[in-house]
Amino acid sequence: MKPNNSIKNWAEDDRPREKMMRKGIGTLSNAELLAILFSTGSREMSAVELARQLLEMADNNLDRLAKMGLDQLMQIKGIGEAKAISVHTALELGKRRSVQPYEEAKTFASSHDVYTYFGNKLRDLPYEEFWILLLNRANRMIEPVKISQGGMSGTVVDVRIVLRNAIIKQASSVIMCHNHPSGNTKPSQQDIDITKKVKEAGALMDIKLFDHLIVTDKAYFSFADEGMI
Repeated sequence: MKPNNSIKNWAEDDRPREKMMRKGIGTLSNAELLAILFSTGSREMSAVELARQLLEMADNNLDRLAKMGLDQLMQIKGIGEAKAISVHTALELGKRRSVQPYEEAKTFASSHDVYTYFGNKLRDLPYEEFWILLLNRANRMIEPVKISQGGMSGTVVDVRIVLRNAIIKQASSVIMCHNHPSGNTKPSQQDIDITKKVKEAGALMDIKLFDHLIVTDKAYFSFADEGMI
């Protein structure tokens, strides 16, 4: 007879929920945290074993796990749509928690501040997105605006759309940011050209371009830091 893999049959200290209640959530492994999200396992595996298999598929890397689509998560037998959505939801909440302090402060004093804010928004995307931060005279954020979305290798940016948003919101300055899913922070000629065009066009309307960041999973490139603005 096949052994019963139900978590209910485990020793109390080995059950994720009971372990969290007795010892604190910080004592749980990533697999145990995922098992709590799953709530149940499958006929063949417990929730913890399912979670371990999912983590193995992501090389035990949460950043890689966050990049996986629902279809990829559901490739594992026993992980259906509900479990896959639970994983995506939890990871998205973690990203939003990281961004929230900057949304509340709304002041950007360095390229690293911009990277921290946008890195959490963009680092897991398999395609490029181009965003701007609209700032007032005190460098406080008025609003973040997504300008365009493209494919793996690029996205089209219209200078008129960038400046139109700045004018409508009465912004004094703009910071541009987009991601490179390839992981390469080196700016393309297109990146250099759009930076120059926005800077020159903005200057005619007294709207300053403070910076343009290219972000990846682990690093970023700042045009301002490199003296290219």
